[in-house]
This record gives sequence, structure tokens and C-alpha cells, in this order.
Amino acid sequence: MKIFPFVAMLIGVAAGDVISIDPKFLSQYPQQQSYTTEPIPIVRQEQIINPDGSYKWNYETGNGIAAEEEGFIKNLGNPEQEAQSVQGQYQYTAPDGQVIQLQYIADENGFQPRGAHIPTSPPIPEDIQRALDYLATLPTPAPELNRIRI
Repeated sequence: MKIFPFVAMLIGVAAGDVISIDPKFLSQYPQQQSYTTEPIPIVRQEQIINPDGSYKWNYETGNGIAAEEEGFIKNLGNPEQEAQSVQGQYQYTAPDGQVIQLQYIADENGFQPRGAHIPTSPPIPEDIQRALDYLATLPTPAPELNRIRI
């Protein structure tokens, strides 16, 4: 319903009426964030790449952005089981002033982020958890019982 006063104001302007806008009305809407084109200095930067495929890098900028990551190949030399393993973190300040910090691991199990700002799912209701625990105790049916016979 906040759009109705704005539409009414536009209709009034189109009709040639002079409209004074109450500052309280404008404060209801977030102002567009201004951005600068001023260069941001790199305060610190390091990169290490090793012949075995392992690496490490990090950087920090003048406006508080920082990131680091290191990685290596698990089971190097065994093509059937080789997997890239990476861990790292980054942080920056959000437009609302909150410092966002995220740590992550990425390996054969996928990307696994951790951070206080990441939403979490609600807990499983007790009755559902009991049912899941019970189902986990049941024996797995034999594969031939799962086939459809024609």
C-alpha cells in the first residue's frame, strides 16, 4: 500500500498541480546508496603456487575487505581418488554496517560455508525426528523386492 501515495503524487504532477512532499513520506523509502569511483588501495597481497598443485593466497584492501584461501590435491597420484581440497575465508562490511565474515571448505563433499549471517533451518519437530529415527532402524528391503515384475 506504500505505492498508492506515490502514484497519487505522480497523477497530481501530471495534472499540473504543485505538490509539496512531506519529508516523513520520503524517509519511508530507503535512499539509493552512493558509490565512489575512487580507487581502493590493496594493503596486503600474497600468492604462493607450489609445483605439487598446492597454493595459498590472501589480500586485504584499504576499505576493510580481506580474503584468504589455501588448497591442495588430496590423494595426489591416485587418479581414481584425487580431489581438490580448499579452505578459506573472507570478510567485508555490508552497507548496513554489519561485518560479514564467511569461512568455507570445498572438497569432495562440496562447498560448505559457515557464517553467522547465513540463515539456518528450523529444528526438526520432535515427532518427525522420532519417526525418522524409527525408520532408520528398519532393515533395508532386498533389491529383488523393489523390482516391478511384468
